[in-house]
Amino acid sequence: MAQQPHGDEGPGPVLEVVKLARRLGPGFALGPIDLAIEPKQIVCLVGHSGCGKSTLLRLIAGIEQPDSGTVHLDGRELAGSGVFVEPETRNIGFVFQDYALFPHLTIGQNIMFGLRKWPGEEARARVAMLLELTALSAMADRYPHMLSGGEQQRAALARALAPQPSVVLMDEPFSNLDRDLRERVRHDTIALLRRTGTTAIIVTHDPEEALSTGDRVVLMRSGRIVQSGAGRDLHDRPADRYAAEFFSVFNRIPGTYRNGQLHTALGVFPCRLDLAEDSPALAFIRPQAVCPCLAENALSGSVRSRSFRGEIEQLELNVEGLETPLTMRTTQRLHIHDGRLRFRIDPDTVLAFAAS
Repeated sequence: MAQQPHGDEGPGPVLEVVKLARRLGPGFALGPIDLAIEPKQIVCLVGHSGCGKSTLLRLIAGIEQPDSGTVHLDGRELAGSGVFVEPETRNIGFVFQDYALFPHLTIGQNIMFGLRKWPGEEARARVAMLLELTALSAMADRYPHMLSGGEQQRAALARALAPQPSVVLMDEPFSNLDRDLRERVRHDTIALLRRTGTTAIIVTHDPEEALSTGDRVVLMRSGRIVQSGAGRDLHDRPADRYAAEFFSVFNRIPGTYRNGQLHTALGVFPCRLDLAEDSPALAFIRPQAVCPCLAENALSGSVRSRSFRGEIEQLELNVEGLETPLTMRTTQRLHIHDGRLRFRIDPDTVLAFAAS
């Protein structure tokens, strides 16, 4: 296990995965994965379906065994060369996508399930506290089928938290909920994890959910980690085109790299790519970075289509020099009389990538 410096940098990670790998058939392999989770940190694993994020969660939980690499929790080796600790003795909580509550047990009994080795009075006090924290006290004697989806999710989380695990793993915990309910339950879940000081890994395929939920976002693709960091960093400073397009919609504007700048039909933008002179490159411009502008020397285009979406309006503009329409999104209420619109582009938000 790699040693973590002590002192000002803290006691080290709660969970550490080193070169973890698992082959899942001839066409796909997970890893090698390196990942360290700090105490009380909420980490979101995100990526398209099939990228390996749920498999990584199962390897950490011990539901599957790795082909190579190690898993350490609180300094204890859970998986490695000749070592494999069974899931029930790993001190890891798991919330499944379908919640997996025991249908024949009440909510209180479900939460009590992981406390069978606790002294009776302490176990009952722990259950009562978690029922109160999850606002389920009045439903302790009900069965899972009598609860709404959001209530079942809270009950599953309470059951996972009951034995005070070192880390809680949550696999797509909000995906079965309606959109409005999903946002509220997600907010309440994160608040509960914060109040209890729980270290958690949450798997999602929803970019917005990942950016708004975790202290740290880990983006995966084809069994590997593409980029890891704060949500703002992944959104504003993506490591590559895949990361950029996963979190945002872009206009892709062709251009040419010259002397540290990207020359396009929409202007010249800063470009930090390591390219040969006159190499083709792409400017990635978010629709919201295309802003209405009244200046006489501003760029202009003819309005091809308009789509009012409540808070925002989306427009497609035909612009001279571009083969495809330029998409624009704005919160302004635009009055367009002659079918043309002047606009500017915020250069600080433009990303540049090699054309290949």
